[in-house]
Amino acid sequence: MDPRSDLAALSSISAQIDDLAERITDMAERYGVTPDSAIATELFGAERSLLGARRALSRASGFLDDLARG
Repeated sequence: MDPRSDLAALSSISAQIDDLAERITDMAERYGVTPDSAIATELFGAERSLLGARRALSRASGFLDDLARG
């Protein structure tokens, strides 16, 4: 168990989630101005889920950081 290594992994995962959320938001906004607003609704729901996961990873990173500091 290496908290520093895990912190680095969580940082990378968090960046990937941020990228995915941005891509999904862009797609949702494109569908939000069409008759296919149900697609936008589902995509915005997926974005919210990703942002919730991002917040959970951020909290876990904080705990890992405390552990790494000793």
